[in-house]
Order: sequence, then C-alpha cells, then structure tokens
Amino acid sequence: MNKVSIALCTYNGANFLPKQLRSFLQQTRPPDELIVCDDRSGDTTVEIIEKFAQTAPFSVALHINDENLGSTKNFEKAVSLCTGDLVFLSDQDDVWFPKKLEKFTTEFERSKNVGMVFSDAELVGETLEPLGHRLWEFSFTPEERRRAKKGKMFEVLLKKNVVTGATMAFRTTFREMFSPIPIGIPNTIHDAWIALVIAANADISLLEECSIFYRQHAGQQLGIDWKYKQKIKQTTRRERYAASIGFQQKEQERLIIFAEIIKSHPQLQKKGAEIRIDELIESFFEEENQMIEHYEARRNLPREKLKRISPIIKELSTGRYNRFSKGFISPVKDLFENW
Repeated sequence: MNKVSIALCTYNGANFLPKQLRSFLQQTRPPDELIVCDDRSGDTTVEIIEKFAQTAPFSVALHINDENLGSTKNFEKAVSLCTGDLVFLSDQDDVWFPKKLEKFTTEFERSKNVGMVFSDAELVGETLEPLGHRLWEFSFTPEERRRAKKGKMFEVLLKKNVVTGATMAFRTTFREMFSPIPIGIPNTIHDAWIALVIAANADISLLEECSIFYRQHAGQQLGIDWKYKQKIKQTTRRERYAASIGFQQKEQERLIIFAEIIKSHPQLQKKGAEIRIDELIESFFEEENQMIEHYEARRNLPREKLKRISPIIKELSTGRYNRFSKGFISPVKDLFENW
C-alpha cells in the first residue's frame, strides 16, 4: 500500500486554514503524514498547526522557514521533506472532498505507469458559497482534454499549464527529476513545472470530477478570474486587446525560456525527441505572433465606422477571426459597436 504525504505550504493563512485541516481529518483514506512549511507567517497560522498536530491521528511535521522563500521554493522544500510514495500538494485556503485521497490513490494503484493524477475543482467564494462554476471551465478546454487523453499531455502542458497544484498528486520517484524548480519563467510556477516534467516521463491521469472546493478570495496569490465576463463590460475594447497582447507577449517570453531550459534538462528530452520539441515551440511561437497581430489589427481599427470596413475585410482574409476570435460575429461587432 502506498504511503501518502500531504505537502502543505502556509503563509498568513489563519482565516481559512482550520477548515482545510479539518478536511484532512475527514478523508476516507487518511494520510500517513502532513508536512507543513510555513513561510514566516505573521498571524496565528503556526499556532493553529501546532494545536492541530497535538490531536491529529497522523504524523504532522511543521517547518518554519528561516526566511521568506515565496510559494514555488516553499513547495519545493515541502515536497523534499515528504517521506511518502505519493505526494499531494495542498494550499492553505481550500477544502478537500472526503474521498480525494481514496480516489487518487486508487488511480495510482490502477497502473504503475501513472506518474501524476489531477482533477477538476468546484469554485467557491470566500465563505465557501458556490459560484456556479468549475475550474476546468476556465483552465482546461474540452479540446485540450481530448488531446491529453490521446497521450498528448506533454504537448498540451508545453503550450499552457492546465494543472492546478491544489488538485495534483504525484509519485515521489519523480522528485529528483523536477528539482530544483526554476523560478522567473513568465506565467509559470511550481505546479506547471512539476506537471511538465512528469508528463515527459510518465502517464498522466485526469479525473473529470471535482476533488476540492477551490476558494476564490481577494487575498490569494493566484485564482480563477470567474468574473471575467462582468469585468469586460467595465473596460474599453482597446484596453482588452492591449491586455491580450501583453499576455501573449509574456507567453512568448515563456516559450523562449522553456526552449533553453529543455535543452539543458535531460529529464525533458525523453519524450521531447519523440514529438520534436523545437518544432513544437516554433509553431507555438508563430501562433502567438499571429494572435498578437490579430489583436493589434482589432485594437487599431478607426473610430469612424465607415473607415473600419477596409481593415476588417483585410483581417477577414487572413482567417484570424476564425482562429482567434468568434468567427463572423467578431467582425460584425468590430464594424458596428462604438469605441
């Protein structure tokens, strides 16, 4: 039977931590150990963990960092201290479903080739109120899921991270491969790197069901912008296109860095040779260029509607309205909407 470790990273999490810890106690398959790395909290987080450790029916080890490491390096440290066969990453502000550990461990036991398991999540608000959305609605499209199930998970992850750390578990045999975790890659933190390395070397199992309540609140480091459609109405079209261009430029930076990293990390080259990583990154980069040019064309349309006709027709001829926008609907909006 696999030994299960939970790697929990904390930083000023006193407001939400108790409910997360309680959800560990309610697991139908209890963990064997809980490793907590606290990143110099200034609230009562440490006291909450120390009190929990006194009565928990499993081992709880608290490590307080000598200095603030930041989330990526804090998770790297927590993972390095785990002694289990399987490591479950945990944020401090979520709540796990009772059967999370049971269902994930069953998936690992199904095949020794499975190196990582991750799932969908139910989005909830600050007080755990349902938001009526699930994580994968925003982070993992049906097309990406189809490709992942066909063995193209590495390719999916190279282009975009679809794995949220709070829904992830992996075999510790891969720890040496993804350590140390690089920092400074745009749009990339620990979960993206871990998932990419494991996907290059093992099978990935995706569970379409939810395994956690993924809490959305103002104080979290990262979250899902589930109010995106509402916020769009409060910005101008030019502002939206500028933001999209900025994001795609960051993605190009990420791809350039990834191209260099992959060449110096043999743990990424096994599967990479099979799918021609350099060609793949080049095609992704070109796609980003095309997307940026499309957003630039739409952003720079004249304010006078009649003068928009010619540049809209020109952009239609490239086919980019279909590739990167909503087909025929988008040029119609570009022609008639006020700027």
